[in-house]
Amino acid sequence: MRRVPRIRLLLIRQSRFLLVGLIGLAAAVMLPGPVGAGDATEREDDTMSGTESADYREFDQLWDYDDPAATEAKFREALAAAETAEDTGAALQIRTQIARTLGLQKRYDDATEVLDAVEPKLAAAPPVVRVRWLLERGRILNTSGDRGGARPVFEGAWEAARACGEDGFAVDAAHMIAIVAESDEAMAWNERALQLARTSDDPRAKKWRGSLLNNQGWTHHDQGRHEEALALFREALEARREQGDEKLIGIARWCVARCQRSLGRIEEALAAQEQLLKEAEAANAKDGYVLEEIAECLLALDRGEEARPYFARAHAVLSEDPWLPEGEPERLARLAELGGVTAGAGE
Repeated sequence: MRRVPRIRLLLIRQSRFLLVGLIGLAAAVMLPGPVGAGDATEREDDTMSGTESADYREFDQLWDYDDPAATEAKFREALAAAETAEDTGAALQIRTQIARTLGLQKRYDDATEVLDAVEPKLAAAPPVVRVRWLLERGRILNTSGDRGGARPVFEGAWEAARACGEDGFAVDAAHMIAIVAESDEAMAWNERALQLARTSDDPRAKKWRGSLLNNQGWTHHDQGRHEEALALFREALEARREQGDEKLIGIARWCVARCQRSLGRIEEALAAQEQLLKEAEAANAKDGYVLEEIAECLLALDRGEEARPYFARAHAVLSEDPWLPEGEPERLARLAELGGVTAGAGE
């Protein structure tokens, strides 16, 4: 299943929700940002196309989670502008985001080096710098495989964010704790994050509602509580529609359909996925996860011959995913087997 996923996520799981084309990385999937598998953040902020006319103080809007290398370049331009303006607080925050872009590129040593350089300056920096430094330190630890080491760092970010009134980053921290925690604890931390997202006046916090509902849905789904999961996925879809981000709406629609398959409502699930595929193809885009689900639905309906080309197409697209071959090789192997794909074959 698609998890940041679990990021990606976020995240997708968090892995990240790495969707291709119309649906677009996960969960993440969980952002404001997704994400690679360990980053597990979904993006919530708008993005800019460059820094030519951008105020460096709006650096968070430079994020493009689907292209961390390009985002790194934009951040380095913004960093130069901040340092020219002698805005130390902004410059340090930008450095934490450069570290995040490096982590998403799997350049973990480089990311750690950037964060190490920021650490001695934290004591004299605005409190939000420490919060963001802790978040990115935790993400790098988690993405590089040290979930146990990441947990106390995320807890520190939660406490620091609550202390300085940064509710958006507090929600981010709580959601990251949920990613590295065991199932029961994950549910509690997701609930804590969701409660804050629902009650905070911070727009950053409010934007997390769809991501958190999605995470809760997957937690219930993984526990076999599919009816409850479906209700959460539908609420997440409504939250995404309120935000108006078509990519995130697409992810939410995919999750609803995926859960319908788990409930045995195969015809409904198939119709929903076929509509997503139609929209993706109209946009000249590919989505391997939609193709995979269409194949699974057809297989469940004993339409194996119809399913075969969809499995093959899903394999061709998802083989190019930067996270899936490493994180779920058995999943790709199954797609290849059911799609009749021979070694070295491509679409």
